[in-house]
Amino acid sequence: FNKIMKTTYNKQQKFWTGKFGKDYNSRNSLERLVKNNLGLFSKIFNNKLPPKDCLEFGANIGANLVALKNLFPNINTHGVEINNLAFKELTKILGKKNSYNQSIESFDKTRKYDLVFTKGVLIHINPNNLEKIYSKMFKLSKKYILIVEYFNPKPVSIDYRGHKDKLFKRDFAGEIMKKYKSLKLLDYGFCYHGDLSFPQDDVTWFLL
Repeated sequence: FNKIMKTTYNKQQKFWTGKFGKDYNSRNSLERLVKNNLGLFSKIFNNKLPPKDCLEFGANIGANLVALKNLFPNINTHGVEINNLAFKELTKILGKKNSYNQSIESFDKTRKYDLVFTKGVLIHINPNNLEKIYSKMFKLSKKYILIVEYFNPKPVSIDYRGHKDKLFKRDFAGEIMKKYKSLKLLDYGFCYHGDLSFPQDDVTWFLL
């Protein structure tokens, strides 16, 4: 008989699989997010060879992947999402074949993608697990790694909607480039929440 394996989550993973993750989904409009992301990705990939396929860690309801699909109609999109409700919405966009309902840490596919990226996800990862995720991003990418996160020169933990140790700022891109010397910084930029056309949540992006 096959044994049923019970998934064990750390504090951050439990946080996003539970009520807070559900509330996060309800706060975000797919239409609004896609519009703003179109502006972001247009800037990031301006005058660069577009990716043929991509994998997003922490895809949520798929707003980033929809924007990329609108920008590059031929791109083959894949997403990993831990929250069950968000995953159901994600499968409506990607289909079940390209959607993975699991934590980033447990994702074990070996296929390589032109683009592997996170957007507002590494900031919520247990810092002890970052090295493992950096390794996955590097191994799974055959062309680009994109990191869109809050930036701080040194690691800091800040309160997140009344919760402690659920949001961490640091130099994610600098850390992964230090770990893998073959990575090159192609471009970077900042997106302001007050942008009149395509506002973002004061994130800094790095295309490697």
